[in-house]
Amino acid sequence: MTARAVEVGDLFVFYGLLKLGAAGQPADLPLDSAGVFGAPCRFRGRMIDLGGFPGVIEGDELCHGIRWRIGDTTIMSAMDAFEDVTNDPVTSLYLRKRISLVDDTGAESGETAWIYWYNRPADGFPSVVDGNWPLDAGKTRK
Repeated sequence: MTARAVEVGDLFVFYGLLKLGAAGQPADLPLDSAGVFGAPCRFRGRMIDLGGFPGVIEGDELCHGIRWRIGDTTIMSAMDAFEDVTNDPVTSLYLRKRISLVDDTGAESGETAWIYWYNRPADGFPSVVDGNWPLDAGKTRK
């Protein structure tokens, strides 16, 4: 599932329902008390609309997200459950992996962050305009 365990101080990039202020954000996930939201960021991939929530797959488009720095790793099981991450990469809806963040021009910034990467076939799903999931577009998944 992951190359190493998540540690206090690690960065995440949230690009969909976990973004600060996103419609569909799970009310029972204490993101504000378990970490700190930071500045917007960019990363490479292809963001797709899965019908009320986004996914990111391999691609070379510049996508938008927001940094979140974890302060309490006990939230990880709840975050992974929300994103349907399992110990079996075959059955996981998303995989938690580390990626490089980039600047607005696409050059690597030197930062790495955890991300929830979509783990299903993406045929037929439209791309998200400008790789930026609108805050008001989300629907509750669970």
